[in-house]
Amino acid sequence: MMKVNKQYRLSYSSKAKEIVGQMNLEEKIYLMSGKVSMEQMLSDFKERHYNWIPYPAGGNDRLGVPELKFVDGPRGVVSGNSTCFPVSMSRGATFDQDLEQRIGHAIGKEVRAQGGNFFGGVCINLPYNPGWGRSQEVYGEDSFHLGVMGSSLVKGVQDENVIACVKHYAFNSMECARFKVSVIADKRTEREVYLPHFKECVDAGAASIMSAYNLYHGTHCGHHDYLLNQVLKEEWDFDGFVISDFAWGIKDTVEAANGGMDIEMCHTKYFGDKLVEAVRNGQVSEEKIDEAAVRIVRTLLAFAEADNETYSKEVIACKEHIDLALEAAEKSMTLMKNDHEVLPFSKTDTKRVAVIGELGNKGNIGDYGSSRVFPPYVVTPLEGIKRLLPNAEVIFDNGADIEKAKELAKSVDAVVFVVGYDHDDEGESVTNEDADFKEGGDRKNSLGLHTWDIELIQAVGPVNQNSAAVLIGGNMIMIEEWKQAVSSILMAYYPGMEGGTAIAKTLFGDVSPGGKLPFIVPTSESHLPKVDWDANEIKYDYYHGYTKLEKEGIVPSLPYGFGLSYTSFSISNAAFKVINDQITGSCEIENTGDTTGDEVVQLYVGFSHSRVDRPVKVLRGFKRITLKPGQKEKVEIACPIEKIKWFNPITNEWELEEIAYDVFIGNSSAEKDLIKGIISL
Repeated sequence: MMKVNKQYRLSYSSKAKEIVGQMNLEEKIYLMSGKVSMEQMLSDFKERHYNWIPYPAGGNDRLGVPELKFVDGPRGVVSGNSTCFPVSMSRGATFDQDLEQRIGHAIGKEVRAQGGNFFGGVCINLPYNPGWGRSQEVYGEDSFHLGVMGSSLVKGVQDENVIACVKHYAFNSMECARFKVSVIADKRTEREVYLPHFKECVDAGAASIMSAYNLYHGTHCGHHDYLLNQVLKEEWDFDGFVISDFAWGIKDTVEAANGGMDIEMCHTKYFGDKLVEAVRNGQVSEEKIDEAAVRIVRTLLAFAEADNETYSKEVIACKEHIDLALEAAEKSMTLMKNDHEVLPFSKTDTKRVAVIGELGNKGNIGDYGSSRVFPPYVVTPLEGIKRLLPNAEVIFDNGADIEKAKELAKSVDAVVFVVGYDHDDEGESVTNEDADFKEGGDRKNSLGLHTWDIELIQAVGPVNQNSAAVLIGGNMIMIEEWKQAVSSILMAYYPGMEGGTAIAKTLFGDVSPGGKLPFIVPTSESHLPKVDWDANEIKYDYYHGYTKLEKEGIVPSLPYGFGLSYTSFSISNAAFKVINDQITGSCEIENTGDTTGDEVVQLYVGFSHSRVDRPVKVLRGFKRITLKPGQKEKVEIACPIEKIKWFNPITNEWELEEIAYDVFIGNSSAEKDLIKGIISL
């Protein structure tokens, strides 16, 4: 099978120009047009499900140009009944780019088997505040981490000759106001915080970009000459094509076409006949249309002709892919607290288990928006525990009657609270003149648990010391109000179709948790950036998440990159050096416990000697490693010097300071978990 990298795609330029040269204006503009009506898309949501079959755009039978066939994501293939992987935030917690690339391969195969050739599910927006409803669709709060994980998914998907589309470009991290909000950011914030992960995916070969609904500095992102033409296509030398976010992604024919939009999805409202007219009356040049047409034809032909492999329907939700979904769920489980090593619960000594909380008996795999996957089944936490402990009595209680729950908790060997969120609490929201339904949205009121969950844990948790709270949700959940009332806390995110299996195996020791928090957990919501979720305009500042707290000297409840294990690790003999335009950090890591486990070694670079305002430190590398008891290995992590430059808004250039840099290696962003060194450049 041919790898459809950028060089290969560009080899189709001459053929694409020749084909486009044979088209009339209407045919060229037809390439730029989605074919699914608004009515069909909205009825799909209600009657079967959105994107039940791939959504087509463009194509030209006369000249052999295939249609674009869009399939959404990112927790799997939205079309049909496909494998549901854990949400991206969950996979971000694995810090395992190799696993993410394998998931990309599985998704690519299922896209092909469903009849698609385009995966619109590489979502890498950076949450300015964890209350953003769609943040479950992204990998975490850190730009570097987003870039590594997103580019891994791109590579896996495109290895199966499916076009990977990276979204939503750019500054899209508010849900309820997404159609109207204009984001403002200074140049350094734009270049150092909000755009690098997109460039990383472009550099990895992503063949398509989706624009965002929101505005940036007053201009719709789907019309944005600066973002689409100047930065993406010219500066980053992007060779693929840009599609609009669906239905409401562009608002004006001439502005969108001149601003760099190549395809209006998923229906034609502003392109089509209106764009033909705009060209004929001189508002849009035919050269602009030719450029878009060549990009589209070149990309589609390169992917279509790279192989003739067929993918049967049998690959969809096959055992191999379901096993991969389970592996991802297991690797994402993040142990936040484990007093007196209460976890793992003993499988042999546990005769009666209470599963308390309405989410314990719910197939809870994420929101009900465009990313919703419809797997053939979902394993709930209750089912997972029952299957793992066939000889134990496993009792479910929804927690509504606290006194009843207390009595139950007193009578069992282990208590599992399952608390958090579902699709009603957070997720994609559709509120627009063309739509009459709404799901999810931003977490406007609180970043903590629901009041009833807090009261449940506070009242029932202390009754039985053999207790664990399993958190379900798409981003950070505050724990301060109730964390002392329960012995252990496990963050499970939205863990996919095999989530209940992974939760059970982790609670009872078949799996040692190795996930790490891809976000900070503060002691107060006031430590996070403030957001008006209904704003018409918002300024995104340079600092957010762990960089904000560290800059302000605030100690979090739990640091970025934190996660406990059922075993223990020692990190020693750290060394830092500069070789061949790379900073390398190395250390020896040893499993000093008696259980096989995973650790994520993290490399940070700090800027205490900088002459400009910079973070205390930033993540610049990570590696997940599995070690048996007593096993010791050397881990080396490299960071290109390019990744520690700062963007000078005066010169409009990336610049390297010739100073001493702090370098850290360890297993979380907390100072106590890191070994520090210094290198000079």
